[in-house]
Amino acid sequence: MKYEGAIYRPPSEADSLILQVTIGCSHNKCTFCGSFKEKKFRVRSLEEVKEDVEEAKQYARYIRKVFIADGDALIIPQKRLVPIVQLIKDSFPRLERIGIYGNTKSILKKSVEELKTLKELGVGIIYLGVESGDQVTLDRVCKGTILDKTAEASKRVKDAGIILSVTVLLGLGGVERSRIHAEETGKFLSRIDPDYAGALSVIVVPGTPLAEEVRKGTFVVPDPYMLLEELAIMIKNTDVTHTYFASNHASNYLPVKAWLPEEKEKTLKAIEHVLKKRDPSLLRPEFMRAL
Repeated sequence: MKYEGAIYRPPSEADSLILQVTIGCSHNKCTFCGSFKEKKFRVRSLEEVKEDVEEAKQYARYIRKVFIADGDALIIPQKRLVPIVQLIKDSFPRLERIGIYGNTKSILKKSVEELKTLKELGVGIIYLGVESGDQVTLDRVCKGTILDKTAEASKRVKDAGIILSVTVLLGLGGVERSRIHAEETGKFLSRIDPDYAGALSVIVVPGTPLAEEVRKGTFVVPDPYMLLEELAIMIKNTDVTHTYFASNHASNYLPVKAWLPEEKEKTLKAIEHVLKKRDPSLLRPEFMRAL
């Protein structure tokens, strides 16, 4: 497999074959993200992808899941993306699902009918980085979108019958907007009603604009207990139909997994117990936190 640079995938794609169909991220301007800074965005040719698929077939022909990387492969124009997805479907007879990262812009470049076509070819889940439901926070981190458009993109994915999995980022508003960020993010999750929602915690990556803000003192990272308070506030403000909510990513101090709204009160009580105890042994040690 001809991977270029570091490869990132969602935790739920741990058992998937990863095909790097794009290099880097089409947006690549978020101040907190250092994942693709060293890469210039481009789409690999179909021939390059075919070479990787042929190699994978020798060792993993009966793979059940494929994840299409890098950061925003859904941005590939439909005429180029369909043959790639068709190739994957035809190459792995036991394939159950194809996953792919998308952002608001790339999703809205696809019509519901185009997304349905991708679903018919095996695309079963789209991962969307929402990050925050607070527009001020999104603007400050250069997310490059507005919430109304993200809501429209989310609806388009669901209308196509594709699973919508979103991520939000605890601490992204800093100490200054901690409560607002948490409240508004919970409300926005309610608005888009995703199938899955994952909460990560901000980790300051050296070399990023956010790291420079921290150095200057213009951004203050919330402490572990403030991040847990954000988590509780966020969950309190959710009113979803049936969403699997998890904060069990390695960046988080406290792993939480719950179906909302069914396990909402139980989850809040568990978080409040840790907040009341203030016992560091109940938290993930700092040296174990990672992206």
